[in-house]
Amino acid sequence: MLSIYTFLLGLGFAFAAPFFLWRGRGTNRYTANFKERFGALPVYLNVDGDRSIWIHAVSVGEVLASRILVEPLKKRFPKHRIFLSTSTVAGNAVARQRVHGIDGLFYAPFDFPSPVRKVLDTLRPDLLVIVETELWPNLIHEASARGTKIALVNGRISPRSYPRYRRIRSLLRGTLSKVDAFFMQAEPHADRIKAMGAPADRVKVTGNLKFDALDTGRPKERLARIVLSQPARPIVVAGSTVPGEEEIILRALHLARETVPSLGLVLAPRHPDRFAEVPAIVEAAGFRCVRRTDLEPGQWKVGDVLLLDTLGELASVFSLATVGFVGGSLVPQGGHNVLEVSASGVPVLTGPNVQNFQEIANEFHREGALVFVKDARELAREIVSFVTDKSRRDEVGGKGRALIEPNRGALGRTVDGLSGLID
Repeated sequence: MLSIYTFLLGLGFAFAAPFFLWRGRGTNRYTANFKERFGALPVYLNVDGDRSIWIHAVSVGEVLASRILVEPLKKRFPKHRIFLSTSTVAGNAVARQRVHGIDGLFYAPFDFPSPVRKVLDTLRPDLLVIVETELWPNLIHEASARGTKIALVNGRISPRSYPRYRRIRSLLRGTLSKVDAFFMQAEPHADRIKAMGAPADRVKVTGNLKFDALDTGRPKERLARIVLSQPARPIVVAGSTVPGEEEIILRALHLARETVPSLGLVLAPRHPDRFAEVPAIVEAAGFRCVRRTDLEPGQWKVGDVLLLDTLGELASVFSLATVGFVGGSLVPQGGHNVLEVSASGVPVLTGPNVQNFQEIANEFHREGALVFVKDARELAREIVSFVTDKSRRDEVGGKGRALIEPNRGALGRTVDGLSGLID
């Protein structure tokens, strides 16, 4: 089965490569890191061949969740170097800004045997830590073959992805049998991965690292002065938006401004490669779009829509909001993490498509800390309600913040579990 998988992966790569080369023409966006993706890591990364721990986090969300593992792992294993890999350009950029204490950062290899072996030869890891659901068969096979312990941490199998995994469980069963420990976010995720073929005695519920990883620090002064340039203006922050969603949010803005004319909107697209296209969407909806990177403090005028075209600042901007909306949820994308908004004490709005964070969304909604909206009209109505009713705003925001602390503790349980895997 592994050889069939590798053949199909190679076939898909051959068809996809010309598209990405064309898409990245003139920018080297997809070719600049090809050497690393084919296993050619810089010599200096582990020049002395020290033993190591390799953490793999595919993109921004996984990077932010896993960054809190670095310090406690370094304390537990002071003789090991700790390396972090990502799959996406955005994840790599956020890691450079937000992850401290690692001994090296690189792009994960394509899941072909040769690149994977080259990376393993360089890193010599005693432990491979895979964040959430990066179940790459060749990576897991090659690591296991040389005696590397393998752990899945903060594991989740969403209801949306579960049927797809079930269809290939004959391939996954062999892959999962080589993983030494599965540290899952919640019981439903644990049940799903066991049904996919994970050995039941290796599966443990440790909780969600994202509760422990929340950063509720104060925003930088310059950022605060830009966003709060009109002190009396209420602000809606729509974070992690995806294609087809900005148009709905902008329709809601038109409706909400009939009641609250000064209402400000900050748009933060999920993927940085959309920073260039979103301004045209804003202009087509009848608004002027201004970029955060172009603004000086005091320049964001009433009526303009602010595009947050930076990485790593969304949590800080949520803390400055009157109301927060979490994207990927008004269209069938599965939703994104609502915790950053709640940790700031801001009321949370989200669309109905929250399969990627179903358990958290259900709990927060059940406790009155999250409100679902299904279209532009409902979104506008709830925005106006929160903006004009401070007592409701404080109540819902307070409930969200109160749910954060009882759910912390996954970090300690995860590190304890990882410590049991290596000497």
